[in-house]
Amino acid sequence: MPGPLEGVRVLDLTRVLAGPFCTMMLADLGAEVVKVEVPGIGDDSRGFGPFKNGKSLYYLTVNRGKKSVALDLKKDEGKDLLLKLARKSDILVENFRPGTMEKLGLGWEVLKKENPRLIYAAVSGFGHSGPDSRKPAYDILVQARGGVMSITGWPNSPPTRIGMSMGDITAAVFGSSGILAALYQREKTGKGQKVDVAMLDCQLAILENALVRYQVEGKAPSPLGTRHPTITPFQAFRASDAWFVVAVGNDSLWKTFCETLDRADLLADPRFATNGDRTKHIADLIPELERVFARRKAQEWIDLLEGAGVPSAPVNSVDKVMQDPQLRARNMLVTVEDPEVGTVTIPGNPIKMENLPESPTRPPASGIGQDTEEVLSGLLGLSPAQIRKLRESGALG
Repeated sequence: MPGPLEGVRVLDLTRVLAGPFCTMMLADLGAEVVKVEVPGIGDDSRGFGPFKNGKSLYYLTVNRGKKSVALDLKKDEGKDLLLKLARKSDILVENFRPGTMEKLGLGWEVLKKENPRLIYAAVSGFGHSGPDSRKPAYDILVQARGGVMSITGWPNSPPTRIGMSMGDITAAVFGSSGILAALYQREKTGKGQKVDVAMLDCQLAILENALVRYQVEGKAPSPLGTRHPTITPFQAFRASDAWFVVAVGNDSLWKTFCETLDRADLLADPRFATNGDRTKHIADLIPELERVFARRKAQEWIDLLEGAGVPSAPVNSVDKVMQDPQLRARNMLVTVEDPEVGTVTIPGNPIKMENLPESPTRPPASGIGQDTEEVLSGLLGLSPAQIRKLRESGALG
């Protein structure tokens, strides 16, 4: 059974992470993704580690299954080929600094005339409007400026970056959502449109309740370690051998939690009667719970709490995540068979749909320009002689 985006063609001009992750999501939903790369250089992330047999597994992870076409967009012939590819595509995604595509003569105003049904998605650091739109951006910049680093880490600790590229990934997810909404609207109107997603905007969007907490409390939220700002106990605890987390999300669970720990005294204590009380007196409650949890191993506590219906989980390292039976059951650990590096395990598609076939494998990532001739001949109908002439001109890699 074909995926939901079967027959949809994506022209991918992205590089590094935010853009490629966005187009990877579309590929996982069945779209054909044609990635345009600089001849001889390719996506910058081809030079990012970790490497195996000289090949970037960073690049492979988010670019597997995409076709690679090497075009020099600084040459007129290269620009002409891109315009022809855009006419044959449903979606174009780019994550250049705003203004770059216009300098190349390939901006939205040009492309929409070539293909009025085209959905043009731009993923950038600060968006295509505003005073800072043309500033360069990396993940750490938007995590910092967007407030995320100010609420991450431990009290009185230096600002802490989240341990993965949250700035890039959120922009990718919001970007794909915007693209799919535009694709759906095109079915009604017949018209394409521009989708403009900024990494900084996305960081603000995921601040959850931090904005309203500031307005209520009159002070900026600060790092709280692993605990939740308004729910208690809702954090990590150290058992005798390892860390685990407990999430007592309401007063009913608090009753069950105290009964499971055989601590009727905590349940009867007026300081801890409601969630609001527990949060207010957290400095009194948590040390008491820490002493309790230090008496047994983490898995013993997890088994005991889960058996009573109290949510808890281990704090897994990545090696343990790769063995998690739930993730394996959900086909979230899939493999790529690459001719140069062998078998590589990567994340699967978290979107599960009745009409979306699941597979335990993914195709490998193409080399720079590996699919140039196939795309230009099959999609644009160019002859071998025409392709050879373009190579001689330097327009192709």
